Amino acid sequence: MSSHNYSRTSQKSLETYAVDDVYQAASSRASGLTKEEVSNRQQIYGPNRLKEASKEPIVLTFVKNFTSLMAILLWVGGAVALLSHSIELGIAIWFVNIVNGIFSFVQEYRASQATEALKKMLPSYARVVREGQEEKILAEELVPGDLVLIEEGDRISADGRVVFATDLQVNQSALTGESNPVYKTNQADEVPDKSLLERDNMVFAGTTVSSGSAKMIVSAIGMETQFGQIAHLTQTMVDDKSPLQKELDHLTKQISIIAITVGVVFFFAASFFVHQPLAQAFIFALGMIVAFIPEGLLPTVTLSLAMAVQRMAKDNALVKKLSSVETLGATSVICSDKTGTLTQNEMTVNHLWQVSGQYDVTGLGYATEGDIRKVDGKKASLVDNKSLEYLVRFAHLCSNAQVLPPDQDHATYTVLGDPTEACLNVLAEKAGLTLHNNHTWAPRLKELPFDSVRKRMTTVHELSETIDDSQHLSITKGAPKEMVELCHFYRDGSGLHTMTDSVRQQILSANDNFAQDGLRVLAIAYRPLEREALTDETSWTQEYLEMDMVFLGLVAMSDPPREGVREAIEKCHRASIRIIMVTGDYGLTALSIAKKIGIVRGDDARVVTGLELETLSDSQLKEALKGEIVFARVAPEQKYRVVTSLQELGEVVAVTGDGVNDAPALKKADIGIAMGITGTDVAKESADMILTDDHFASIVHAVEEGRAVYHNIKKFLTYIFNSNTPEAVPSAFFLLSKGFVPLPLTVMQILAVDLGTDMIPALGLGVEPPEPDVMHHPPRKLTDRLLSKSLLIKAFLWYGLIESALAMGAFFVTYYLHNGNLSHLVASGQLYREATTMTLGAIIFCQIGMVMNSRTSDQSIRQLRLFSNSLIDIGLVVELLVFLMLVYLPFFHELFNTASLGLWHWCYLLLCPFVIVGMEELRKRLADH
Repeated sequence: MSSHNYSRTSQKSLETYAVDDVYQAASSRASGLTKEEVSNRQQIYGPNRLKEASKEPIVLTFVKNFTSLMAILLWVGGAVALLSHSIELGIAIWFVNIVNGIFSFVQEYRASQATEALKKMLPSYARVVREGQEEKILAEELVPGDLVLIEEGDRISADGRVVFATDLQVNQSALTGESNPVYKTNQADEVPDKSLLERDNMVFAGTTVSSGSAKMIVSAIGMETQFGQIAHLTQTMVDDKSPLQKELDHLTKQISIIAITVGVVFFFAASFFVHQPLAQAFIFALGMIVAFIPEGLLPTVTLSLAMAVQRMAKDNALVKKLSSVETLGATSVICSDKTGTLTQNEMTVNHLWQVSGQYDVTGLGYATEGDIRKVDGKKASLVDNKSLEYLVRFAHLCSNAQVLPPDQDHATYTVLGDPTEACLNVLAEKAGLTLHNNHTWAPRLKELPFDSVRKRMTTVHELSETIDDSQHLSITKGAPKEMVELCHFYRDGSGLHTMTDSVRQQILSANDNFAQDGLRVLAIAYRPLEREALTDETSWTQEYLEMDMVFLGLVAMSDPPREGVREAIEKCHRASIRIIMVTGDYGLTALSIAKKIGIVRGDDARVVTGLELETLSDSQLKEALKGEIVFARVAPEQKYRVVTSLQELGEVVAVTGDGVNDAPALKKADIGIAMGITGTDVAKESADMILTDDHFASIVHAVEEGRAVYHNIKKFLTYIFNSNTPEAVPSAFFLLSKGFVPLPLTVMQILAVDLGTDMIPALGLGVEPPEPDVMHHPPRKLTDRLLSKSLLIKAFLWYGLIESALAMGAFFVTYYLHNGNLSHLVASGQLYREATTMTLGAIIFCQIGMVMNSRTSDQSIRQLRLFSNSLIDIGLVVELLVFLMLVYLPFFHELFNTASLGLWHWCYLLLCPFVIVGMEELRKRLADH
């Protein structure tokens, strides 16, 4: 049998063959492949491992962090400072650039290593049958057609078709995101319109065997597996710049144009108006260029992001990339999973329904606090109601899950098995039953596992008492619509009755009502076994046990919303952030929960399943995304497609995920958010942020911090550019007067403001916490500019002109009070130094008022806690100390052209911050009206 007959096309269709035909379709046999066949197929298909995408050389990655537009501008600024003989200044600017470059490189180096995490999820060894002998081989040596043995606890090494199974359950959460184990069978699956992941006879690489054992024929290996296709999607994605990085590039271009334009204007003015020598005019112009370059911008951005990261960590959000923080602030759409993020991932029984009445079950999650209550609110007693007792007892007996309480290793309840079954245990305990005693009361003799065709599970028990004249019975739980047709009797509070069509309709109506409320519903029924059947267990077949059953009731359960989720979603709505639920759950359940927690508000929300999504064109999908929509039962590449379509619509998209299947979407999204508790390593490595509590509300807190970062950068720019006008105006007086007015502010004094007194307060603005109304506005548009017209007008024309007037006033008043007139302005001597010192001092003291104004955009300064920002407080102290040194230490007088000041000088300077604050308070009050 030639291995060449086995094509990649046949890998995709093994699920449709009957067991006897699978071997032939896979070019294999029950005794396994021969060594020759294995060797041939290894040459054709290669090893069973994930291929690595080519990586950028680490040296190139390192260099890139020093060649961004802002970095280049700072390199040039440092060089300009050196040319103007300001060696210390040039070194300081370059040092800032080097520190930022190294920090950025470290962040990138530690960023996503999704392929490595994917590799860790694949097992090292596999058990195969070759030439009739069982062998243990390296997993990478598997080939299509290999016969592989799997059992409980194994992680599956390749995709395969099950040819033999004993109670096989597989946890596919890594691929599908759904935590419930999936029952697998060896029967042919010819049901149309099912994705490969939904096939009951297929198992997949990277998933684990929850229980049972099986034999499988390998259908795909390496990059051809479902796991490998996800890896390929993740690897081939190119990281794009974050919105903040793009905006900083644009800002750098704007600043460069402004700085160079100012420099050129002042160069020509100095040359042709004042007739300075070209060399002197050039140095003068270079000084102005340096003055307009915000050397503190990159440190401020870095510090602002880093402080936001620290605050977010306290709110259970760990950020891997600093630039991701601001991206959160620009987020306009959040695509969120349901289970564990919006809900508690703790199935809870809410209601019990019997033909004779309905009961409510109190308590949430897996905690056993709660009880069963009648509709009137009174506690129900199992002692007085045998029908209710049997419903609770039998529901527990027909389940395999266990619930372990929190301990030193687990902060929450741990479920072993199906969460749906786990909540049946909790129900029994709430009703006052002891689980061990219940098993003793009715020991299990046999089990018919659940499968997706029958949609039910059956167990056989020997009772400690007689029910319906029998001490042996079978208990069945499953889908109500399928089960009710098999029930010929029903039991209620008054006893046993024959099933009628009207009662069947009553049961189905109750089921529909629960389903519309987003509840998952199970029907519980039993069958007393005839005595003749007890002597022959081989007669306990599916057909025999699941017929003529007695209907007991319905158990309605839900995964309750997490505490605080509704409030967090409401906050998103106020902030004009859309939330789209993307879940592996069923559509009706997903829509109902989306309505309950406020994601969906209207009545015309659309539910799109994975199968329907496949039929939608890109334009149809984009149109659907403009309205309220919920995605259910979606495949990994479909989630990726949803994210891509949203981005093409101009949205900034955040995506949550926890499984391997989520990795491509997490990486494609503008901000990928992985679950820290339930998330796989792959999801965490692919994401930009990890939630340590898996809580949606933590995302909303992070969005607030992200918005604060953007606002803080704008506050920084307003503060920095505000001082540029009073730095430029004195030079303009000097140039326009053709030298009649001596230069009121020297280049060294300008640099003393930019890198001396302004730096720490400016950094302090970068760590301001979010303002109270930060979530009352829509997310910023990607076309919004940091250096907007309103900011330029505010900084250069409003604050800038006020500061310029106070600064030039200080200069001229000094001369006037000394001479009595301004007819003899001399550019030398003690008086000139006093005048320039006053100009410098006026700018510094105006900036003291300005930093307080900049802390809030719209609020009055009276609403601020004045000493709540320690970095600003330290900055103000340093600012005053630096100015005092320049004024009173003779060493600095010659270098900075300063002089000692008297009492009247200080009276003028101390008035400046109050004028600045008062003018801004007046502006805010007028703006409010």
